[in-house]
Amino acid sequence: MNNIKDIDLNLLVYLDVLLRERNVTKAAAQLNITQPAMSNGLKRLRTLLNDPILVRTSEGMLPTETALRMQEPVRQILYSVEEMVQPAREFDAATSDRVFRIMASDYAASTLMPRLLEKLKHQAPHVALDIMTPSDISFHDVENGKVDLAINRFERLPQSFHQKNLWEDDFSCLVRKDHPLVQNYTLENYLKGEHVWVSKTGFGVGVGMDPHDVQKLGWVDEALGMLGHKREIRVFTRNYHVAMHLARQGLIATLPSQAAALYKDDDELVMLEPPFEIPALELTMIWSPLLQHDAGHRWFRQLITDTAAHH
Repeated sequence: MNNIKDIDLNLLVYLDVLLRERNVTKAAAQLNITQPAMSNGLKRLRTLLNDPILVRTSEGMLPTETALRMQEPVRQILYSVEEMVQPAREFDAATSDRVFRIMASDYAASTLMPRLLEKLKHQAPHVALDIMTPSDISFHDVENGKVDLAINRFERLPQSFHQKNLWEDDFSCLVRKDHPLVQNYTLENYLKGEHVWVSKTGFGVGVGMDPHDVQKLGWVDEALGMLGHKREIRVFTRNYHVAMHLARQGLIATLPSQAAALYKDDDELVMLEPPFEIPALELTMIWSPLLQHDAGHRWFRQLITDTAAHH
């Protein structure tokens, strides 16, 4: 093994990214270097470690046993270095023109973002937000720090992420004021009505919904299923505003109360408590360990936490 002073420590950064991306072109793009420079880096790693690192297979490039064994220790080394140098970098909110990238569900974007913008206007007038939908982003992107934060309801999360629960929300029903349900508000009449389903949790491109698969339908339908009931869903949507507009056309929308409250002043709609028990949902903020110690990121996380606390 070479003496450590003869080793280019940038190679550890290359190794980390190569093992995550498993593709020389994508790894190069991630580090903003050319593909030949990354190929050269891989060649040097192979020589240094006396191992092919990535091997071409029918499923694309796959890491060797040695490379997989090194992945976690290398990542820990890079986190430690990150932690050591970050506090030295100050962040001045008043003058910063940083762009924070947030993956936010439609629910989070509608309820949290307007209040966050209000705070930014006063504290950091030049900071910009780039808000993406869950379908634009993968776990991978958050882990790599390509996205500053993801804010949504998550069923399962990799251990490596940092996370903070922003709030819990209960559910409300949004119906037209002249809907027959309003006059005689019972579970039986709720089930007789036609419904709009709305949700988008986690990450990734949504899959088509099957009205018979209660497990995949989420909170509202699982809660009904526990009571041995099923509602008649006419429309499936991932957008809360679409659901609310469909409520104006006579469908029953059962959705988180903070989203429903955006339409509480609508003359055509009325907000009601659901006629059965639905467990509260949790809105969670997650971020990569790579960003944990970044001064600007810490400031931004605190701002979001403060904004959420006053909902």
